[in-house]
Amino acid sequence: MTSELIQRLTQRGITVAVAESLTGGMLAARLTEVPGASVVFRGGIVAYATDLKHELLGIDSALLEQRGPVDSKVAKLMAVGVANKLSADIGLATTGVAGPDSQGGVAVGTVFIACVGQGSETIEEHHFEGTRNEIRALTVQAALALLARNVN
Repeated sequence: MTSELIQRLTQRGITVAVAESLTGGMLAARLTEVPGASVVFRGGIVAYATDLKHELLGIDSALLEQRGPVDSKVAKLMAVGVANKLSADIGLATTGVAGPDSQGGVAVGTVFIACVGQGSETIEEHHFEGTRNEIRALTVQAALALLARNVN
């Protein structure tokens, strides 16, 4: 699936950048394991700590304090921020709770994925089950699927 996605992005001349929290770089790794990904993959920002979402991606600190880092609007702003910061056509972002414990009252397995760009904006909420690593892997799969659906 990932190699076909990279091929479609390349054919259309569309670049992508990723902002990751719970996936910790796994999404960028999946995209870059495909030969030729450098044509379309601009880069990524792993903003694992909440303050980095503000400092690196430009998300308002008051919003982060009010809503917390695991939120649909935060996911959207992460996608917008990384696309702007890295000059990409599409920004793809992941934020959520992989466990083992809940975070700020948000249950383990709660994930938000946002894909913004090319005149499209899609934010998905997921409730995955499994171990920490399974939730992270499911998040990467869902993010790649979301990106594939948004590549025109």
